[in-house]
Amino acid sequence: MNLDNVKEITKVDRENMLELLTTFPRQCEDALFIGKHVKINPSYKGNYANIVFTGLGGSAIGADIISGYVGDEIDIPVFVNRNYTLPHFVNKKTLLFAVSYSGNTEETLSAYEKAKKKGAKVVVITSGGKLEELAAKAKDMLITIPKGYPPRCALGYSFIPSVMVLVKLGFIKDKSNEIKKAARFLDNLQKKKLIPGVRTKVNMAKSIAGKLYGKFPVIYASARMEALATRWRGQFAENAKTLSSSHVFPEMNHNEIVGWKSPAGLLEDFVAIILRDKGDHARIKKRMDITTVILRKAKLRVLEVESEGRTPLARMLSLTFIADFVSVYLAVLNGTNPTPVDRITYLKKQLAK
Repeated sequence: MNLDNVKEITKVDRENMLELLTTFPRQCEDALFIGKHVKINPSYKGNYANIVFTGLGGSAIGADIISGYVGDEIDIPVFVNRNYTLPHFVNKKTLLFAVSYSGNTEETLSAYEKAKKKGAKVVVITSGGKLEELAAKAKDMLITIPKGYPPRCALGYSFIPSVMVLVKLGFIKDKSNEIKKAARFLDNLQKKKLIPGVRTKVNMAKSIAGKLYGKFPVIYASARMEALATRWRGQFAENAKTLSSSHVFPEMNHNEIVGWKSPAGLLEDFVAIILRDKGDHARIKKRMDITTVILRKAKLRVLEVESEGRTPLARMLSLTFIADFVSVYLAVLNGTNPTPVDRITYLKKQLAK
């Protein structure tokens, strides 16, 4: 498959996932508009002991990004929940964001009901479904986002309105200008290095996908950027239908680094992807340098992907954006349509019986 042949790409990408990816910068701007126009009920203003986000899959990754992006700016703990249940500490002093793109995610509906019983203040972000009905009936803070996207393609909608709620409640400084700048930067980045019309020679996403074809990716990032490693793994799975794994520095240096010896017959098909960011701790950068040397001395493949952009948000989103394009180009190389997620659809139907 020649990734510079756009006609060949469209034969595989039959539902135009690549075209949908290019709308992400505009989605971020639209999500900012939605967030700016959220009205805060006075009852939501108060002293909270913790903030909890509950969601799954594409609806949860935004919460992970928020934790890495502004977690150090918030004076209380931020927790991301991916389950039917909630931590025992959730109570009347909890601000809880229930995020489900479809509004019908059963784990999120279960957690929402438990949050209501515990007396938490709940913010609901959804495009509709049962969750919207429950939130409207309970008069929760309800943020309705546009329908029609695969949940993993609604990342801007799942996290930017949440950021603006945190701004309006006084947890963090206003991020509007940073979000606008990040959106503009991403649009420029895709035009120069990511979209199908940019040839492989200068298209970083096509180049990375080519190096990953037929391989097992193992993604590493700093603990601060763990959300990005999770995003890469999720996009490889849903778009490229490719299994991968992820881990973080410095923890991987205390165990997993030793595991790159067996099974020897399989490791030649593994590729370590190290996601780097200039904002990482100096010692983390040193660890990444040494780890790269260790793996390459063992004749193992290592790809280093540097975040791009001037602001922390632009750099974080650049890595998610690169992952999106890499995963779709890898899907094309695999000869698989990136949009359908048949096994997830089947699983949901079986659970509904």
